[in-house]
Amino acid sequence: MHCSTWAQTHPTGLEPHVKHAQTSHPGALLSAILLTIGLAAGAIAAFAQPAPPAVLVATAELRDVAGTAEFVGRIKAVDKVDLRARVTGYLGPRRFKEGDQVKADQTIFTLDPAPFEATLAQRKAEVAAAKATLDLATVQAQRGRELIKTKTIPQSELDQREATLLKAQASLQQAQAAQQAAEVDLSYTQIKSPIDGRIGQAAYSPGNLVGPDSGVLATVVKQDPIQVVFNVSQRQLLEARRDVPQEQLNAIVARLRLADGSTYDQSGKLDFIGVQADPNTDSIPLRAVFPNPKDLLSDGMSVRVVIEAGKPAQALVIPQSAVAQDQAGTYVFVVDAANKAIMRKVKIEMQRDGTAIVKDGLAAGDRVIVQGQARVRPGMTVAPSAAPPA
Repeated sequence: MHCSTWAQTHPTGLEPHVKHAQTSHPGALLSAILLTIGLAAGAIAAFAQPAPPAVLVATAELRDVAGTAEFVGRIKAVDKVDLRARVTGYLGPRRFKEGDQVKADQTIFTLDPAPFEATLAQRKAEVAAAKATLDLATVQAQRGRELIKTKTIPQSELDQREATLLKAQASLQQAQAAQQAAEVDLSYTQIKSPIDGRIGQAAYSPGNLVGPDSGVLATVVKQDPIQVVFNVSQRQLLEARRDVPQEQLNAIVARLRLADGSTYDQSGKLDFIGVQADPNTDSIPLRAVFPNPKDLLSDGMSVRVVIEAGKPAQALVIPQSAVAQDQAGTYVFVVDAANKAIMRKVKIEMQRDGTAIVKDGLAAGDRVIVQGQARVRPGMTVAPSAAPPA
């Protein structure tokens, strides 16, 4: 394309220079063209350059942190009840949905009550007959006592009437006990939960014949609050008792680290220290109680128990949101003086309450990215802003 034609279709503001170069010297014309192309390329490159990603940063700082110890623990329900049939009968319709919360004294299963109602009616009739027999024996004995005064009857007759009276009284008591047993058996056709809690899976469907030998029909577990049982060595317990006054042992804070590595958002308190050591493991059981309002913890779960005890010591702390993980391990992004993001491998001692305690890899004063890491690559220039205080 001719230079003048290109200049007409792509005005750059340098046309006078090009025209002047056309009329003056061919070398000047080439210089003007090269200048125009360079300026255009620079403008395009400046337009295409993306702005540095905005990130929030926080400063690693030293804080006084209480000493901790970590143990393997097992979740244990405070109350756990296995519902069983006390009498033999056919299961009626369920009064619950598996996995639901149930209340104390709520009917969970029913058994067909008809046979037990019939038995109870029979026992009531026997009580009525025993009362009639007792009434007659009472009258006969009273009459014998009057007749013996006039020697109308012999003493042996009175003795016989007194014995009949005693036998009638015993028969009534026996009939009343049988009636009471029938009433108890009838009440057992209503299988109720003795506690508030969450009910598990039913072992039998309606219509099955169940009885005392049928095993557990369903289990109710109280999950709020909930206990965590863990073992500590005798040496650790002795050290704790030497370093911590007895009145402070009961105030020790316990926290939980869950299977996914997260920290449970509720803290617990020690409520029991074992009085006997296990000779096989040289350890003593301890127990802590935790609130469980969202039913996040379930009976039998394995957790890590973190005990906070001892005198506070300085530790390097950063927000937990700055910590990330990949296949190579744990890392953070540090922003240097030139606002470049540098990936830094770190060792985290523990994470709790939204903060992470750094054991190695950072120094006090380092700026770590706490928000916007997804847009950052190592060596990239970023636009940092201070994160709001936690």
